[in-house]
Amino acid sequence: MPNSKAMTAKTDKVASRRKFLTAGATAAAGGAAMVAMPNIATAAPTVLKVQAAWGGGIFLENAKSYVDRVHAMAGKDLRIDLLSVDSVVKTSQMQDAVHRGVLDGAHYVAAYWYSKSKVASLFGTGPCYGWSSQEMLGWIYHGGGMDFFNELMGKLGLNLVSFFNSAMPAQPLGWFKEEIKSAAQLKGLKYRTVGLAADVMLEMGMSVVQLPGGEIQPAMKSGLIDAAEFNNPTSDKDFGMQDVSKFYHLASFHQSQECFEITFNKKKFESLSQEHQNILRYASDAESADFYWNNTLRYADDLISLQKDSGVHVFRTPDDVMAAQLKAWDVVVERISAEDPFFAKVAESQKAYAKKVMGYMLLNQPDYGLAYKHYFS
Repeated sequence: MPNSKAMTAKTDKVASRRKFLTAGATAAAGGAAMVAMPNIATAAPTVLKVQAAWGGGIFLENAKSYVDRVHAMAGKDLRIDLLSVDSVVKTSQMQDAVHRGVLDGAHYVAAYWYSKSKVASLFGTGPCYGWSSQEMLGWIYHGGGMDFFNELMGKLGLNLVSFFNSAMPAQPLGWFKEEIKSAAQLKGLKYRTVGLAADVMLEMGMSVVQLPGGEIQPAMKSGLIDAAEFNNPTSDKDFGMQDVSKFYHLASFHQSQECFEITFNKKKFESLSQEHQNILRYASDAESADFYWNNTLRYADDLISLQKDSGVHVFRTPDDVMAAQLKAWDVVVERISAEDPFFAKVAESQKAYAKKVMGYMLLNQPDYGLAYKHYFS
């Protein structure tokens, strides 16, 4: 029979050795875990300083909606600090500020930098070739328009990357002191508009003043201008146009297609990761769809309010006026094309796109007005 004391001592020695090895293995594993998961500080998010051309109202809401989409996709890694109108620079200086890197980006419309090149208006306030803002955006993204835009940036030496979104409904002819029944009534009136529309209205015999949105109502109240347009019933109502006029004319070819431009400093944009660049790009596409769904309902509700609550008389602009606008557009486009071959090239591209796409659309679309009258007349 083996010696029990010897056996006990041997057993205790083995157990002690196993305990040592187990403890060492655990410590080693813990050390490995510490090496595998070092305590690294979280990187600070990239913040883009973007100024909007809007001090409030529905367009600032639209700009915020774009920012919200960027944040929803980027999480905490990419943030936009959205600044309202005049926060850093005046609206007329926004494009230069983005170019120089004073701002990282801007939310505005191309007509606001029209003074740099009249080609700018072809990306927002150009002639109507039977198309709407939806087809204009189609031309920009699928008809060669973006290539022309980037070429224009090169010609102007601007360090910018832009995305276009939010197909706007045709803008009203605007607010007048009396009902407009013919184009002859427009001659001599002092009228506010922007972009190439100013050239068109001048051709029609009006005296044109280009004013920022917030200055329109005071100018009409003081008599500086006789008539004005901005963009839509909601913005017009917010500006208080119903307090200076009771005659509101919808439908016009002076600005029958326009969209927002979101522009970024090119160097800053290209310094971002590919993922963040794509987020900025595709958030613009997403906002484009929601803009139309959201804004058209708001415009409709506010038009009803203008009529019922403020006693505004709403008219559809006479065909006589709109036909005169088309003739004026012909003169303006021909004159500028003769002065600027690049303008002519871009305008011809638009006409070719509109002829093809609207040829299909006008043949295919039923007369929605006929259906509307059937149910609501």
